[in-house]
Amino acid sequence: MTGIERIETAGAPAPAGHYSQATVWRDLIWISGQLPKEPSGNPRPGVSFEDQARLALTNLLAIVAAGGGSADTVLKVTAYVVGIENWPAFNRVFAELFRDARPARAVVPVPELHHGYLVEVDGIAVRADRV
Repeated sequence: MTGIERIETAGAPAPAGHYSQATVWRDLIWISGQLPKEPSGNPRPGVSFEDQARLALTNLLAIVAAGGGSADTVLKVTAYVVGIENWPAFNRVFAELFRDARPARAVVPVPELHHGYLVEVDGIAVRADRV
């Protein structure tokens, strides 16, 4: 037994490949990259950048919650953003959803993402009962 747990929640899209929504090792939740898809799996590439960012981050937070964490226990988020001009919009949505929580963060400008999406996020969190 490895002690690694896998997270699956209907609150975020099911993986489209050979990976888990997240894995948990001891106190840490490692969240896979989340695209702006509805939890049902419906794609949303045609909506505004802000709506895409909100949906991707909401998916990430749903997975964190399923693993026993919250926005306050997120340690690090990495965002892959198409177009450097979208950085300020990402920052606004991030602040809206994380409120007083201020995890470490990296925003990485990229030329394109799968299926024409404009943002993807992944992260690391701690289980709330371990903080």
